[in-house]
Parts: sequence; structure tokens; C-alpha cells
Amino acid sequence: MITLRKAQDRGHANHGWLDSWHSFSFASYQDQQNVHFGSLRVINEDRVAAGQGFGSHPHKDMEIISYVLDGELQHGDNMGNGSVIRPGNVQRMSAGSGVVHSEANPSATNPVHFLQIWIIPNKRVQPSYEEKDFPEAEKRGKLRLVVSETGEQGSVLVNQDAKLYIGLFDGAETATLNVSPERLVYVHVARGSVTVNGQQLATGDAAKIRAETAITLSNGNAAEVLLFDVAELE
Repeated sequence: MITLRKAQDRGHANHGWLDSWHSFSFASYQDQQNVHFGSLRVINEDRVAAGQGFGSHPHKDMEIISYVLDGELQHGDNMGNGSVIRPGNVQRMSAGSGVVHSEANPSATNPVHFLQIWIIPNKRVQPSYEEKDFPEAEKRGKLRLVVSETGEQGSVLVNQDAKLYIGLFDGAETATLNVSPERLVYVHVARGSVTVNGQQLATGDAAKIRAETAITLSNGNAAEVLLFDVAELE
């Protein structure tokens, strides 16, 4: 069963320096039909103006993943980590028992466009940080595992039974992921367009998928796609 969620149906907040689209309830946007999907709690599509950003603020008990689409995002935290992430990088911060961090656009001229993703953890841990680069060639015409609980295939570790795949699709490129029908699958199109099990999705669209055994992505047009494989929350 596939339920489509169109880009324009997401929550939207424009603060001038920050233009943000919310796939799930977040801040002042409250949608009881879209609070979470399994352990997937937040997908915010953020555009931050040049020289602007989020000042130091706390988090706890959340797995936070950042994925840059265009531009650069500067990270700092009270664990001593400092980094600038760019397209292709996947950054994971386990807030655990508590962490303070900041995110800023270091460019004086260009905006940064990125996805901020939150996954509800399955245990309380000490805060930690990880970052890896996944080149375009590893995602071209395939689904590259970039986040998992086990770190398999060189993926970034996350404290939850959840997997995140990212793929790039154009023209005849196609990929199929076999999944258990008991799992939940959430497909988010970051840009371009693609067909998901026969359903056409455009930029910002998503598919909430239940009780399927295979997910096929095809007919891409400059598509960059994120696919989450998660369990129901107990």
C-alpha cells in the first residue's frame, strides 16, 4: 500500500533567513496525521541564507542526520567537533543524554540547501558524532546504504533499527530494494522526479509505503531520492 504526500502539503515556515518545509510535525506546524512514520520523526528541507544559521541550542534523545544538497553547512558542538559538510557528506549526531550544537552557512554569498532528519533512538547513549562522504558514483543508478544500525557497507551508525539509502536516477536507470512486508518504507524525493512502484513523484513529494515486498525506482529525471526502511515503533 502506497500513500502519496505531495510537496505542497507539507508544513512551511519562512523566517527570512530560513525557509523550511516540514514533512512531519515540527515547531509551530502540528499535523496529527504526520507526527512520525515508525522511528522517522523529522525531515526538514531547509534553505539558510548566506552568513546565517542556527545558534547554539540543545538536543537529547534523538539521532540527527544532516544531508547537504547545495552549498555548505558548518557544524560545531560541545563535544569538540567542528566541520563543514558539503554535498555527498552524511553527518550523524547522536544527541543521547544531551548535546549543544550549532549549524551555520559559512558562505558570504550563497545559500545552503540541506535536509535535517531526525530518527527516534531505541536506547539512551552518550552523545557522539560521525561524518562520511558517499561519492556520486556510489549512488548513480542504485540505492546506496548510507545509514544503518550495524554500520554495514561502510554506512554511518545510528542507534535504531533503521536504514537510509540514497540514489541518483536518470533515464533508464532503475533499482529495486527487497523489503519485509512488516517494514515501513518512506521515500522522499529531494529533487527531480522518479517513479516509485508505478507512482510518479516530483521534487519534495514522498511515498509512505506499507506491506510491500519490493520497492522499484525508475523513470528518473535528475532525481535524488532518499529511501528509509524502518520498523513500527513498539
